Amino acid sequence: MGDPKGFLTVERKTPSSRPVPVRLRDWREVYEPMSTQELADQASRCMDCGIPFCNHGCPLGNLIPDWNDLVYRDDWQRAIEALHATNNFPEFTGRLCPAPCEAACVAGINTDAVTIKNIELSIIERAWDEGWVVPVIASKRTGKSVAVVGSGPAGLAAAQQLTRAGHQVTVFERADRIGGLLRYGIPEFKMEKRILDRRLEQMEAEGTVFRTNADVGGPAGSPQSVAVDELRREFDAIVVAGGATDWRDLPIPGRELDGVHQAMEYLPHANRVQEGDLDEPPLSATDKSVIIIGGGDTGADCLGTANRQGAKSVHQFEIMPQPPESRADTTPWPTWPLMLRTSSAHEEGVVRMYSVSTTEFVGRNGQVTALRGHEVEVTFDAGRPSFDKIDGTDFELDADLVLLAMGFTGPEATGAVAELGLEMAGPNVKRDDNWRSSDDQVFVCGDMGRGQSLIVWAIAEGRSCAASVDEALMGDTDLPTPVRPGDRPLR
Repeated sequence: MGDPKGFLTVERKTPSSRPVPVRLRDWREVYEPMSTQELADQASRCMDCGIPFCNHGCPLGNLIPDWNDLVYRDDWQRAIEALHATNNFPEFTGRLCPAPCEAACVAGINTDAVTIKNIELSIIERAWDEGWVVPVIASKRTGKSVAVVGSGPAGLAAAQQLTRAGHQVTVFERADRIGGLLRYGIPEFKMEKRILDRRLEQMEAEGTVFRTNADVGGPAGSPQSVAVDELRREFDAIVVAGGATDWRDLPIPGRELDGVHQAMEYLPHANRVQEGDLDEPPLSATDKSVIIIGGGDTGADCLGTANRQGAKSVHQFEIMPQPPESRADTTPWPTWPLMLRTSSAHEEGVVRMYSVSTTEFVGRNGQVTALRGHEVEVTFDAGRPSFDKIDGTDFELDADLVLLAMGFTGPEATGAVAELGLEMAGPNVKRDDNWRSSDDQVFVCGDMGRGQSLIVWAIAEGRSCAASVDEALMGDTDLPTPVRPGDRPLR
């Protein structure tokens, strides 16, 4: 605890963002870096609590008070050592995680929480700039081989841990580039892909092998298909980490109209333009009236993308009521708070509509031109919501492009899951307390087994799954196990 009065004398300060008119003209990241002195001041607000609830709020168990103190003392090299001890990819979480650690910060009981997420990001960016992030080469090779199916944050975390343990690891990705949703789901303005690429270069230097255009369990005869029998023969263990990619649909009249698309049919095109694959996206919001159905992070990603493409107008629908401005009484500290959140994308221009339900898409000549809906009142029965129409609230709103951003129901039941013959537990792939699936050779981590969740949970599960794989192959393990399959966030 560098300054015992820091939390009393220093106000919370977050990074400034580039002006909206400026940032809408490019796809660069939004936030500006803070000075070393500003970061030291923010780190001084860490209270060195008797029980650091931030550790418990973070699935990775990040050593937050430790590296806050090291930043305050200007010992940045030890700070990145402490940060990397629990997190393989702090440059990802520092940009993309909603920071449950800050929701659990003790300072947040009666004042503003410490800016943990920004300090984390500043540590790793300083480390890259100083050349402190280097390949970590295994001291010995085990002679064992592991296939990792899926290259999102869970798969990459498992792969890096297992490679560093001395195993030969090959990551299989059905897309043309490594990264999963980090590559083609997260817009460039939230994380520039150079950030992903530099970490992948480190992993390759450590010995991880990446195979793209490799669809494990894909259609027979496809040049991209990789037979599961090939994996069973060539690898001692298989980790499936393909994510929860089965999107939730809205089967109402007019769903078949052109112009009604899933978010993940829309977002990857913008990323491919930034990669140089396309001159223009085949699906664009330029000069269109856009409606986004879904009020979460994916909806905000669609919003920021649509505004950068020059949408005429953007409305964002959410079926739930508008949350309160501050933490709701129903979600007391240290739980994740129910409260209104405004992302950088919302600052760029949108009409947010709450407690609305869409009932029909209206079109002309096969193209959507409007949607119809009404307001709803939400009631709860045994914790389950019911959405009742409010009479007299019917409306019709012009729409040239409708984007469905309502989340994901679980992993795809076809492909690798089906061909490997894995049992399901509800919508997710079944796994035991050691991350094993119904097949002893196959382990499961990330959203495939948990369901749609946060990037920090994916990395934590990848690290923990790697420990179980290492133990199964070698008899014991020194790899950390930050979470267990049944663990859940603070509520």
